[in-house]
Amino acid sequence: MAASKKLTSEEVDALIAGLGDDSEALDSVSSVEALEVKSFSFGSDDLSLLGDYYALRMINERFCRFARSVFLPMLRIQPRISSFPPEVKTFDEYSSDADSFMSLTTSRLEELRGSSLLVVAPNFISLLTNAYYGGTAVRPLRRVPGEFTATEQRVIEIISGGLMTAMQNAWKDLTTVSFAVQSHEENMQFASFVDNSETVIVCTFLVQLPGSEPATFDVVYPLQTLKPIASLLRSRVQSEFVTEDLSWRQKLERSILNIPLVVTAELARPKVSIKNLLNLQDGDTFPMQVNNGIKVLVEGKTLFNAELGQVGPQAALYLRDRITSNKNPE
Repeated sequence: MAASKKLTSEEVDALIAGLGDDSEALDSVSSVEALEVKSFSFGSDDLSLLGDYYALRMINERFCRFARSVFLPMLRIQPRISSFPPEVKTFDEYSSDADSFMSLTTSRLEELRGSSLLVVAPNFISLLTNAYYGGTAVRPLRRVPGEFTATEQRVIEIISGGLMTAMQNAWKDLTTVSFAVQSHEENMQFASFVDNSETVIVCTFLVQLPGSEPATFDVVYPLQTLKPIASLLRSRVQSEFVTEDLSWRQKLERSILNIPLVVTAELARPKVSIKNLLNLQDGDTFPMQVNNGIKVLVEGKTLFNAELGQVGPQAALYLRDRITSNKNPE
């Protein structure tokens, strides 16, 4: 017999009493001494805390370029790696969609006091193992789901260490984060990562190889791990550290040094009246008094004091001293 959904008389009386005047309850609360009240902003624990994940998407794209160098020595061909937009879900939802037998590598992020999880499908591990030991990277070997062999575990160690180093370099422009590999598991239930109810951010990467089906692997971050740097992940400024680009600096320096400048040697500044200037004719002499020293101007600014001389058949200037004053003499 199904239970009745009707309220009992006691429940009805309790509801009516609750709708009455609650001034007595307020008085009893106000009489409590040393009552601490903390303000709370509703929605502060929303899943949209990290905004549009702009910086995280940039990190993943940079990681794709670094990850190619990890797979290239094993596959002996250049793989094409791309990233999907990050997804927010609970770890229980992620575990339910994943296979029970996977390569699970947990790494510690000491600076963020958190961890990350690298998830690689067994077929991709089989393909990498076959290619690494002289086979082809066309298709993975057929294998029965179960434990990884010792050879496959060695390959997992190689790619896990290489991918974590690549991820560390990808994060370097945003903030310094070190990925230290802690453990390897093969079953999602035994991966001591986070509780099933906790929220995680899943970053999925697609590896495309010629003549083979695409493979994917995931990097999973707990939301609590990335919360301390949420403002950085929302920022569109990717780096606080400016790395010196020597090639760009050399090109810029070469371009600056090739800029042409006009150099003028000023002997004197004589003064003449308009009357004498208008009466000047061909063959007339113009008196000019040369002071002790000649001014050398670069783009109209006096930079040197020089003396008039001669080098072979050509007139020359001997730079005597450099004028360092901010105010150029007239």
